[in-house]
Amino acid sequence: MVIAIGFEGSANKLGIGIIRDGEVLSNVRRTYITPPGEGFLPRDTAKHHQANILTVLDESLKESGISPQEIDCVCYTKGPGMGAPLVSVAVVARTVAQLWGKPIVAVNHCIGHIEMGRLITGASNPTVLYVSGGNTQVIAYSAKRYRIFGETIDIAIGNCLDRFARVLKISNDPSPGYNIEQMAKKGKKFIELPYTVKGMDVSFSGVSSYIESIAEEKIADGTCTPEDLCFSIQETLFAMLVEITERAMAHCRSEEVLIVGGVGCNKRLQEMMGQMCVERGAKLYATDNRFCIDNGVMIAQAGWEMFRAGIVTPMEDTWCTQRYRTDEVEVIWRDD
Repeated sequence: MVIAIGFEGSANKLGIGIIRDGEVLSNVRRTYITPPGEGFLPRDTAKHHQANILTVLDESLKESGISPQEIDCVCYTKGPGMGAPLVSVAVVARTVAQLWGKPIVAVNHCIGHIEMGRLITGASNPTVLYVSGGNTQVIAYSAKRYRIFGETIDIAIGNCLDRFARVLKISNDPSPGYNIEQMAKKGKKFIELPYTVKGMDVSFSGVSSYIESIAEEKIADGTCTPEDLCFSIQETLFAMLVEITERAMAHCRSEEVLIVGGVGCNKRLQEMMGQMCVERGAKLYATDNRFCIDNGVMIAQAGWEMFRAGIVTPMEDTWCTQRYRTDEVEVIWRDD
């Protein structure tokens, strides 16, 4: 029996979770929320994490009923992510590892999402669509690596939606993407937007720039409503994602799709991907906001897999990096 604690703070979500051999014992999270029309800056986000992390740690331990002595390894997000928030959380993870006398494991954030998704859904070897504020990738496992088959060539889908939310001054509580999703349900008119798929890759910056340039005028002259624009941007972006995911499935002869990352909570994305899967005779796997939004237990789960495979990070190597690609990690815990 192995018990792992995970520390996550790569963006505006601060999370600490504890897992025991696939059983989630605690999953505590705090989100840094800014006023409508504003994003979150690294420095302010780091201050939020610093102010809340000890409370979150205490709550996570109490929720799990586990004492520090029972924990086998401390896991933290090495990257990718925003520098200041990453380092703020890593400092605490390093400190408790030394105070408790526990080994530490540095985890790739993206692989945390994948391993948590596999655990919760039971998907065996899926094509993975990873969609979040900072990442957009289509991934499949092969020969001890998570291979990237396609990705955004500029901004991530979550970043695109966040920028659009700022244009319309949509609330950031609980998240811009969630509020866009609710408004999109009331949209009735589709506004044609740039659709940019380049082979296996996608580009979202053109969509973002275009909708920013037309939004105010089209709403003012009655051409469309804010809800129509929310509906249109969702349909366009998600169609692009379904297209490249289906192409990766065909290449891999895959019959499973797993959606992970914060944007993966979106019911319309799940619906569109599900329809594609039905047409292909494939199966869709997705999780709810407890596990698809950044959280500490996903870092614990990936670290648990790594620790059981014999991976421990020397203390002098427990640094962070804003750029840490999914395919850089050797996945020695999976059988081919």
